[in-house]
Amino acid sequence: MEHTLIRAAEDHNPLLPATPDLIWGSLCFVALLVFFWRYVLPRMQKTLDERSARIEGNIEKAEQAQAEAQHALEEYTQQLADARAEAAKIREQARVDGQRILAELKEQAQAEAARITANAQAQIEAERQAALVSLRAEVGTLAIELASSVIGEVLSDDARATAVVDRFLAELEASEKAQA
Repeated sequence: MEHTLIRAAEDHNPLLPATPDLIWGSLCFVALLVFFWRYVLPRMQKTLDERSARIEGNIEKAEQAQAEAQHALEEYTQQLADARAEAAKIREQARVDGQRILAELKEQAQAEAARITANAQAQIEAERQAALVSLRAEVGTLAIELASSVIGEVLSDDARATAVVDRFLAELEASEKAQA
């Protein structure tokens, strides 16, 4: 028997398993393959599909968020440009309004200065006329007193005295004009 075992061992290839081991090993392998093929692989595929769908959904969400951010940036840029244009328009309007107000104030100041000048000239003219009337009356009184003392009679008649004073003043003015 020892000899048959050795001979059987010699006939047997060491790289190949024994036939019963090969059959049982193949059956177990097929059973495991069917089990993995039927139960494990579909669950793994389902898990991978779900994961892939989540990743694709996240990518879509990211792309959508990026598109929204780009749109918001464009909107912000447009609003900023509009705000700058509006600010420039407001500055220009303020400058124009400032120049208009300055011109109005200058016109008002000139009108006020002209009014004050006219009032001052009218007042000066009125004071000059008052001074001239007062001076005339005083000169008339002095002329009547002088004439009374020269003539030797009292010039008490107002009409006559006024006529004498007026003639005297007219002669005085005529002589001043002739000299000038």
